[in-house]
Amino acid sequence: MCGITGYIGHEDAKEILLKGLEKLEYRGYDSAGIAVMNESDVQVFKEKGRMAKLREVVDEKIIAQVGIGHTRWATHGVPSQENAHPHQSALGRFTLVHNGVIENYTELQQQYLQDVTFLSDTDTEVIVQLIAMFSEEGLETIEAFRKTLTLLKGSYAIAMLDQATPDTIFVAKNKSPLLLGVGEGFHVVASDAMAMLHVTDSFIELMDQEIVIVKNDQHTIQTLAGATVTRQPYQAAFDASDIEKGTYPHYMLKEIDEQPAVMRKIIQAYQNEQGDLTIDDDIIEALRAADRLYIIASGTSYHAGLVGKQLIEKMAEIPVEVHLGSEFAYNPPLLSERPLFIFISQSGETADSRAVLVKLKEWNYPSLTITNVPGSTLSREADYTLLLHAGPEIAVASTKAYTAQLAVLSIISYVVAQNKQIHHRFDLVQELGIVATAMEALCDAKEEFEKITIEFLATTRNCFFIGRGLDYFVCLEGALKLKEISYIQAEGFAGGELKHGTIALIEEGTPVIAIDTQRNVSGNIRGNVKEVAARGANTCLIAMEGNHNSEDRYVLPEVHEWLTPFISVLPLQLIAYYASLHRGCDIDKPRNLAKSVTVE
Repeated sequence: MCGITGYIGHEDAKEILLKGLEKLEYRGYDSAGIAVMNESDVQVFKEKGRMAKLREVVDEKIIAQVGIGHTRWATHGVPSQENAHPHQSALGRFTLVHNGVIENYTELQQQYLQDVTFLSDTDTEVIVQLIAMFSEEGLETIEAFRKTLTLLKGSYAIAMLDQATPDTIFVAKNKSPLLLGVGEGFHVVASDAMAMLHVTDSFIELMDQEIVIVKNDQHTIQTLAGATVTRQPYQAAFDASDIEKGTYPHYMLKEIDEQPAVMRKIIQAYQNEQGDLTIDDDIIEALRAADRLYIIASGTSYHAGLVGKQLIEKMAEIPVEVHLGSEFAYNPPLLSERPLFIFISQSGETADSRAVLVKLKEWNYPSLTITNVPGSTLSREADYTLLLHAGPEIAVASTKAYTAQLAVLSIISYVVAQNKQIHHRFDLVQELGIVATAMEALCDAKEEFEKITIEFLATTRNCFFIGRGLDYFVCLEGALKLKEISYIQAEGFAGGELKHGTIALIEEGTPVIAIDTQRNVSGNIRGNVKEVAARGANTCLIAMEGNHNSEDRYVLPEVHEWLTPFISVLPLQLIAYYASLHRGCDIDKPRNLAKSVTVE
């Protein structure tokens, strides 16, 4: 997820922008840039790579009181200086940064901008070139800005400079997060309050399809239709956990939204200088030396382990078993000759898993921990550790840690496969990038998932999730999310198992949510849906593009078939969130549950 900063006031904008971008580094990015304006002179500095590289190219001598900044993760065009933000119009009058995805940028380019020479491969450059074109046709800047926004389909958060109006930043938002910070004699713009807390703690939340005309001592918020809006600022608390939540009503919703950024951050963390995925040689050797892997986990991490088993077996061709820590500790199975144990835990403090690890150390078996918390107990006591890089997860119901676990498990599988000279016809970096973009599209579709929730779960006391193959494992996680925070009795089943007993519970109006992303069993799961529908079930089918038909309730963006759990889980996370919200439950702190289970 890209990051935006902006400043207009009386201080040195350059340093404020750079510090703000550094606060947004956690989101994941591949390039960064700033533009500063003094009088009518705009200077742009941008670089591929880390913020340190950007600092190296920024002219320290420049003093300017207006500017915009951006960290980018490539969605259109490869990571490069040319594709980095800010982008400028052909004559350099307009300079713009943008978060989000413009779905119809190709059509706009062909319809309006065939005579314009583009310097980048981004959808963003289409925006700034359109604004320039409408301005050259005689429209005032704000009207050219507004007209362009009305043509855009997709998501955007935009901050723009105009050389002709050096005392103004033009801002707009739709679906992508953006805040306006206010202070005495200055304003800031930020994707996240954390980026500008070193400047102000007073922020105004911007809503979708709003435009803001920002000056140092005043601002005007308008709807896209031109109506003026008045909204009071709120004070961002300095408590660390509140800073993390920003303007979100709940941590869970923020953490769902962070998943695309986490996916990109993980890719970065496990790439070498050549851009290839890699893990420590010692871990690769330990994995290759094992004749069987045993995944030990609990709850959501156990469900990630079930998906991980499929990924490892399909890619790396190593047999895998998945066990609940609480069961394995007291009833261990017959082990293979050369086992390696993989512990999956968001907190790294899960007591059930640690009980297993204690026994394994006595038996001198090697172990690897996959965790979000460096220095945690499981990390310290295992032989090896791989980190999730998901950032703090505060809500009890795990969301971003789950997809982070899937990502790390997929990287393990891919890297070991390459080491074993098992070559698959796909590039995992590219495929995970596609996953991240698909995640963003799903996060932008919150309103649709809220409608689905109201339609199917408004009054129900129970719900079934059905799927086959990888979809079955996602159904287990979807059911867990729903029961955790909304207290609806929910169960996930393999579709073919319904007729072996559970179908007896289907009655008129019983909600059944089905997932269909696996092509080899698409017909089977649709047959299961018809079986329950014939018995009165209220069925909701969520299918991946390519498997879908006109009767499906929602169609997921297409990703690699082995990676579908990364995206099919997001609708189920959001459905659980909205079910809890509409029932008035404590979403982040559900009853009887704790974030880290430290007792057996």
